[in-house]
Amino acid sequence: MNKDIKVLNGSPYPLGAVCDEKGVNFALFSANAEKVELCLFDESGAKELQRFPILENDNNIWHIYLEGVKAGQLYGYRVYGPYEPAKGKRFNPNKLLMDPYAKKLSGEIIWHKALFGYDTESADRDLSFSTLDSAPYVPKSVVTEDTFDWKNDKAPKIGDGKRVIYEMHVGGYTKLHPKVEAAERGKFLGLGAKSVVNYLNWLGVTSVELLPVFAFFGEKHGMYIDNYWGYETLSYFVPEAKYMVENNPDEFKQMVKTLHAAGKEVILDVVYNHTIEGNQMGPTLCYRGIDNESYYTLQENPRYYFDSTGCGASFNLQNPYVLTLVMDSLRYWAEK
Repeated sequence: MNKDIKVLNGSPYPLGAVCDEKGVNFALFSANAEKVELCLFDESGAKELQRFPILENDNNIWHIYLEGVKAGQLYGYRVYGPYEPAKGKRFNPNKLLMDPYAKKLSGEIIWHKALFGYDTESADRDLSFSTLDSAPYVPKSVVTEDTFDWKNDKAPKIGDGKRVIYEMHVGGYTKLHPKVEAAERGKFLGLGAKSVVNYLNWLGVTSVELLPVFAFFGEKHGMYIDNYWGYETLSYFVPEAKYMVENNPDEFKQMVKTLHAAGKEVILDVVYNHTIEGNQMGPTLCYRGIDNESYYTLQENPRYYFDSTGCGASFNLQNPYVLTLVMDSLRYWAEK
């Protein structure tokens, strides 16, 4: 236990984990939770160091300030409330949950039955309750601070009549490129390589459109088939780790800066209508465990999800807090 950490009430805004010179403010939205705990982990993410009950709640925002905590701290949430799937309530504090506003994640998802809020071996299926701790199998959120130097970066202004768009997959475009450094192939930095930029210039490309770059996780359809394209979003603020050399979000920013300097727009293919958690048989990684009724659109029988995309569940953009998350994410990628 770190006795140097001082607990203060903190502020409900901004959402997420925001650090200053003294500590970190944590703020999490949940309209239906009865109790929230903030868990701090060691650098490896394997050992939970301390757990703090969050006592302050203003307008459905649970918040706490920890003086003495710094950027780089790994953390997650445990959210308590009723587990009544038939009523749309799926709280399970045995599941460590990612911060929806996290800007970086540490570690990978390890496919395991502990990821699910229900007992995967029960005949009651999703109506059952899992007592397995998911912490060893999920990535931890990381406190970050924005220190990237954009200098005089500006996105080029290209008229609609002059725009030539090249759609590409970050992982695939430079995967076998002989003129890109081996470590940067299939990465954000690889797209900023001189040989790649020169080729785009030769083609006359003005705009690069990237297939989904938000953190995602391979879909599992009983055959362990990976989700190559990235359309099952895990986090709306974190760049996909497989596209980074050292799990540093600044690598994405450097790619954008390099392409802007070469006169190229950067356009992102974004996915806000569904998440990796899927339907009632999916894992509990974040939104479902924080507040299932708020984050997802439920059917008249609230055990089941309204699925307008064929991906299991639809994000509930009619909820103002969920819509705010989407708008904050859009602003983050466009401005930060």
